[in-house]
Amino acid sequence: MPSNNFGQIQQPFYTEDQRKEIARVRQALKVHMAKAKPKRYAHSLSVAKTATSLALMYDVDPYLACCAGLLHDWEKVFDNDQQIASAHELGIDLGVDLSLVGNLLHGPLAARRLPAVFPELPSAVWQAIARHTMGAIDMMPLDMVVFVADGIEPLRAKTPSLERIRHRVGKVSLTSLYWESFVGGIIYVLQGGRYLYPGTLEIYNALVLRHLPNLG
Repeated sequence: MPSNNFGQIQQPFYTEDQRKEIARVRQALKVHMAKAKPKRYAHSLSVAKTATSLALMYDVDPYLACCAGLLHDWEKVFDNDQQIASAHELGIDLGVDLSLVGNLLHGPLAARRLPAVFPELPSAVWQAIARHTMGAIDMMPLDMVVFVADGIEPLRAKTPSLERIRHRVGKVSLTSLYWESFVGGIIYVLQGGRYLYPGTLEIYNALVLRHLPNLG
């Protein structure tokens, strides 16, 4: 991520209770993920840092962004079959065979399971985590921050499309960053010849009709 976009962003101010909760979340994540999935753990820390920077830049609560970034991939410790089984147990229904969309389940799964583990965190965190895999038509600012941060955090590869989004941070609206990230995800799926979740097309068309005239 270009330093010129983030180098002058102020450091977040956290209350003492917020600092303690972030420390608790980080420690829980370390125990849960660091040994089992070290690369995923590093990614989660990077997403939290990126989400915090985006939050400060776009007037979103950095505490909520940090916590959501840390926890967004919690369920990635479990393999695809385990996630599908858990989704069936929890009654998660995406309208298609869940084996076709296994890579999308970890967001909704975490949003269902983690409130019992971290009851101090508000529902906005769980909504952002639930939506970071599929997006939504009515994304809130925190949702968009986590969605974008997941895609552009600096440990991800320097592809032309990601570099374009990274260089636009702070220069365009948060809605525009979300739009570009969302469309980039669709292109990635199509280029790989993978199954495109029908709900993604519905969101895309709705975003075109609702938001495209105001992007930029």
